[in-house]
Amino acid sequence: MFATPAFAQTAGASGDAANFLAGPIGSMLPLVGLVVLFYFLMIRPQQKRMKQHQAMVANLKRNDTVVLNSGVIGKVVRVEEREVGLEIATGVTIKVVRGMISEVRTRGEPAPANDAKK
Repeated sequence: MFATPAFAQTAGASGDAANFLAGPIGSMLPLVGLVVLFYFLMIRPQQKRMKQHQAMVANLKRNDTVVLNSGVIGKVVRVEEREVGLEIATGVTIKVVRGMISEVRTRGEPAPANDAKK
């Protein structure tokens, strides 16, 4: 009753830039630009930090001083596949999941071999 039919006006069949940007592909360009921007500002740096953390955890060895995510500081006394033995005080050793180590403060000397000295 109150609505009048609206008819779309089409320009000629010329292929200029204004018609391209007004079409469905042109309306998706800002969305594609936001996805690319999001990748370079958010996803890529996070992947880089994750790789650095995995390399740090993989290179743990005895006598390293580490900081846990909770803020506890200790010395690595035992390294296993998924867990690390951490001495937080003299005679107090706890088991910690390797992924919870947030920082390696000082690198310890390599552990001596158990071979008999000649």
